Amino acid sequence: MSTKKDKFSFKDKIYMRLAINLASARKGLTGENPSVGCVIVKKDEIISIGQTGFNGRPHAETNAIKNSTENLVGSKMYVTLEPCNHYGKTPPCTKNIIKSGISEVFYSINDIDSRTRGKSFNILNKKKIKVKKGLLKNEAEHLYNSYKINRKYKLPYVTAKIAISKNKLIYSEGIKRITNQISDKLSHYLRFKNDAIMISVKTLNTDNPRLDCRLKGYENFSPIRVILDKNLDIKLNTYILRSVKKNNTIIFYNSTNNQKLQVLKRKGAILIKTRLTNQKLFNLKDILKTLFLMDIRNLLVEGGDKITKNMINHRLINEFYLFQGSKVLSKSKKHIIFSSFQILNKKYKKLKNTAKLAKDIITIYKR
Repeated sequence: MSTKKDKFSFKDKIYMRLAINLASARKGLTGENPSVGCVIVKKDEIISIGQTGFNGRPHAETNAIKNSTENLVGSKMYVTLEPCNHYGKTPPCTKNIIKSGISEVFYSINDIDSRTRGKSFNILNKKKIKVKKGLLKNEAEHLYNSYKINRKYKLPYVTAKIAISKNKLIYSEGIKRITNQISDKLSHYLRFKNDAIMISVKTLNTDNPRLDCRLKGYENFSPIRVILDKNLDIKLNTYILRSVKKNNTIIFYNSTNNQKLQVLKRKGAILIKTRLTNQKLFNLKDILKTLFLMDIRNLLVEGGDKITKNMINHRLINEFYLFQGSKVLSKSKKHIIFSSFQILNKKYKKLKNTAKLAKDIITIYKR
């Protein structure tokens, strides 16, 4: 029930929560535009829903209006983000709302885009459309964390994941799997939700991974592969290079090995020469800026220990998934210990709730 301090009814919250769920379902699949959810209600019945289209267009409000088979005059619209009010590649959503006859609009938060921010309220009000903002604001704020990073810093939203054994090893010679199949499915879901996936050449040469999404029905949503290979040490017989024509592959390098460069060019890899720091390391922030200019808005890092530690130290990761398996791996063979455990806990906030995936444990950290 609504209270005196609460201007939104229980039903309002139900409709907006559905809109947020619609937006969440398509998050990471809408290109440079934010994923928005929209619900249209008339006489307490949902008559239409809409989501931002794949790659960002059409917008959710426009899709919801088009999807309706009923007259929208006198209806209410619930939308997760302030409707756009400017001409871009599509007409403004406010224009479509006004034309449709919708009488009331609820939205959660203002758009961070300066072309829209705070302006739609007055535009709709002038056309006698009631506008209420702030409905489920906190939930929407969380939903648009990545969009805000994109807009404010011109960088991709970076999610990182790493799998460790019960005794905190990320590698033990001869062991191919550290975590269980349920954890693997979540890993593939993260790949599905991100535009690109980045690893070091050491991880590539050691594990020979596919770096694709193998969730049934989502195979076509595999991310772009990004390889950090300073000296062009990549093995030419890796799966990644055998499948370049199927999935785009970007290699950042700093080498004068022209023979190797020509081979990689013939295979179809996108090669980007990148400057190094004084410590002869990649400037990871420069790489993130380059990826952003290539329309990569959400990046998953599945690097090894060194790249993960470097990114944690420079606070370039926005969200970190730590998968811990139930097995104790041998230290008597060649092995690698996850060395960033302490610094991760120091520089990042661990969410209170950890999840159990059968016998595996997943802990999520945020910046």
